[in-house]
Amino acid sequence: MGTRALLVSLLLLLLIATAGYYRFMPPRLAHAPDISLLSVDGEELRLPAYRGRPLLVTFWSTTCPSCVREIPHLIDLYRELAPRGLEIIGIAMAHDPPDQVLAMRKSRGMPYPVTLDIHADAAHAFGDVMVTPTSFLIAPDGRVVQRRIGRLDMTGLRREILAMIAQQEASTAKPAINVP
Repeated sequence: MGTRALLVSLLLLLLIATAGYYRFMPPRLAHAPDISLLSVDGEELRLPAYRGRPLLVTFWSTTCPSCVREIPHLIDLYRELAPRGLEIIGIAMAHDPPDQVLAMRKSRGMPYPVTLDIHADAAHAFGDVMVTPTSFLIAPDGRVVQRRIGRLDMTGLRREILAMIAQQEASTAKPAINVP
């Protein structure tokens, strides 16, 4: 194969990869959608109720190796930062059999709410999520500040969440009273 044919092939491969990336990338969301989810424990989770604290929404599947490898990191993040306000919601994809989701949640000891997206309503509300893992970091004011397809950068994510928490704590701190 000549140099020219190799370059054309590489360019074509790059174009196909780019088109595929944009095909599966959810569209940009400015704010978290106003949806309700039902956790596997039967609790109704309304996304607007999470305003005032950072929220990580992660779409996952029991058959997704990256999702399964990410669960222990999400558990650690939740245990560390939930006492300071972080919330995490795991949304199992519509194709995931509910019994497998329940079994994995139990075997992995997932302490954060897990929901079943049986009719893909949540995936649709978040821009037709089709690939797992796909995660959305939602700021306390409801803005979507990060979306990620693939494994999360846990160090960067933790840093961003801590900055949100620090800002929330600073805004709710009571001003000092000056006594003359």
